[in-house]
Amino acid sequence: MRALAVVLWILWLPVADPLRECGMRNAECGVAKDGSTPLARPSARRLADTFRTPHSALRIRSSTLTIGRLHYDGGGDWYAGPSALPNLLAALRQRTALAVAERERVVTLTGPELWDVPYVFMTGHGNVRFSDEEVTRLRRWLEQGGFLHADDDYGMDKSFRREIARVFPDHPLVEVPLSHPIYHLVYDFPRGLPKIHEHDGLPAQVFGIFLGTRLVVYYSYQTDLGDGWEDPDVHHDPPELHEAALRMGVNLFTYAVSATR
Repeated sequence: MRALAVVLWILWLPVADPLRECGMRNAECGVAKDGSTPLARPSARRLADTFRTPHSALRIRSSTLTIGRLHYDGGGDWYAGPSALPNLLAALRQRTALAVAERERVVTLTGPELWDVPYVFMTGHGNVRFSDEEVTRLRRWLEQGGFLHADDDYGMDKSFRREIARVFPDHPLVEVPLSHPIYHLVYDFPRGLPKIHEHDGLPAQVFGIFLGTRLVVYYSYQTDLGDGWEDPDVHHDPPELHEAALRMGVNLFTYAVSATR
């Protein structure tokens, strides 16, 4: 399959700085402790120079990227947080040189549209159920270049863990280490995933599935990261939480379109 050669020149654009008086630890705001911009670091300048790696079978037909919102069965509200993904896409347009669309694309695991997106987001408060065919298709998509971000919106945890174990019975969910590039690509999160909402009052956690060294499933738990992307008047989150959530989302999407095996 012919590799796609789209150069990622990630640019830093200054953001209005409510984070100078963030009220949180700097590490949770996605800024370096010394206040420097993350992309001044040499590691950020050496970001991968291809959009998809040669092993990818994704068929991005245009130069415009978008996020796929997963429409799954089982009764869960896969459509939760309608303003979340448009806001994340807007942040990507404003803060990077990636050509991204204004809206997400609804995808199913058995539809051809799955292969048109590099990053699939799934969320909800209820049950998730995959058919046997969907299990097979999801595994194949992930093995061939896809990236799945599952964000528990408080109620999805049990069913998501059950279904992803069917997809990868040989690769269990493991904690993603704080040293992983996903926390340092564009914005620096040395303490990991920011905590957005209370849930059970526990710290935010991240679990993932790795194929080789490539992280293919990112499961954000006890945080509601996607809620942090929504319009501020939906949950009335303070500006620093909204900004921290968007910064983490920029890292996630950037990793999804630049990660190598």
